[in-house]
Amino acid sequence: MKIDNNHREGLVYQRVSDTHSAVIDPGNVFWAIHKNNAGKYSVIPREALSLYNRVKNKLDAEMEDFRFSAQLTAVYIDPTDRCNSHCPYCYVPADIRKNGTQMTKEQLFKSLDKILEYFSATGSKKKPVIIFHASEPLLAKDIVFAAIKEYSHKFKFGLQTNATLLTEHDVAFLKAERVGVGISLDAATAVINNRTRPTTKGKGNFEQAVKAIEWFDGYPGLNVISTMTKFNIAGLSALVKFLHRKKVPCVLFNPMRLTQKYSLSVKPDESQMTTNFLKAVDTAIRLTRESDHEIIVANFTNIILSIIAPEARRMMCDISPCGGGRCFLTVTASGEMVPCGEFIALKGFSGGNILNGAGIKEAMVSKPFQQIRSRFVEKIDECNSCSYRNICGAPCPAELEARGGMYQKAVFCEFYKATIDHAFRLIAEGKEKYCLRKDSLGELNYQYQL
Repeated sequence: MKIDNNHREGLVYQRVSDTHSAVIDPGNVFWAIHKNNAGKYSVIPREALSLYNRVKNKLDAEMEDFRFSAQLTAVYIDPTDRCNSHCPYCYVPADIRKNGTQMTKEQLFKSLDKILEYFSATGSKKKPVIIFHASEPLLAKDIVFAAIKEYSHKFKFGLQTNATLLTEHDVAFLKAERVGVGISLDAATAVINNRTRPTTKGKGNFEQAVKAIEWFDGYPGLNVISTMTKFNIAGLSALVKFLHRKKVPCVLFNPMRLTQKYSLSVKPDESQMTTNFLKAVDTAIRLTRESDHEIIVANFTNIILSIIAPEARRMMCDISPCGGGRCFLTVTASGEMVPCGEFIALKGFSGGNILNGAGIKEAMVSKPFQQIRSRFVEKIDECNSCSYRNICGAPCPAELEARGGMYQKAVFCEFYKATIDHAFRLIAEGKEKYCLRKDSLGELNYQYQL
């Protein structure tokens, strides 16, 4: 089998550390890790090449289907445009967060009925997923909770919140209804957190977010979402330790998006962000190994899955075409259907209005949705020759569109490369199991191995 390091087709070498290299097919993510010999690439075992020849066509077909099928599984609903926070990196423009619209109960229920109608027509036996998102969905708490009560037997629900409006009674309700909950928290101290997550009243969400985390008390459906900025990257490991003590099972460290120009003011140095992120990953692994409570870094877990079980990955930003307008979509407070919430402020990306006659089916075949599904790494300079193109996916098309055009490589390209290198190193060391939830690990079965 030819090893092609120039055009990155077929099997290619990728050095992942001083001690290990990987041979990988960038197209279908077949890989094998091997030790370097005296600092040089070693000879690939004949068994690896033989295995590759046997499984290549099957893996090609599986990756093709995974990337280009348009099977909707989740819908994000923004019940309100408004927010009681003023985060400097938010992709929703400030005027919309201040003066935007808000759904009525009737409008929300109408949207849910039309979503249910679409999924019923597909014949899917799985419950579709609804995530209440947006600026701050609990500004519409009454109708959100009413929807969860009314439709709990028809949908799986999720909620992303800054927690400022959560009460202990609310937490009990969400746990009883088995709602997946994401709480926004950027740091382990109020001083740092409240700098990037200030409320409109000039305080911050730290105190209330920590209270809510304690009320959830190890709830397996809880995760914390932290946005990486120049202010908090030095404290990522400290946040992992803090959340571990609070029995949080999962934290997601999102690189901030530059969809809005004002977010440039908090953009982190990419090298420093990478170093501190990987330290946080290693901290989570150490804490998981040394204690009875596991904590994972979700976006790193997704990278691990992208390597060891590509079709098992949950977060669809790390693949191209991305999941927007393909695996999920967003319904805004005014009823517009856009491929992803990141597109809210960008003109020309609505696939129709769910409150004004259009349905999910029409949105999925609309020109804006097709435009996002047509954006894949083979069309992007540098990405098209990258060994990691189907592990990274060059996110985010909305962010890049706002910065001059979506056919560019990721803003934090080097961060993604280094993260994938680190994932391969951990796999070589046999530590990938500490990056996965135990229940998820038990669901994975080998399809091929040496």
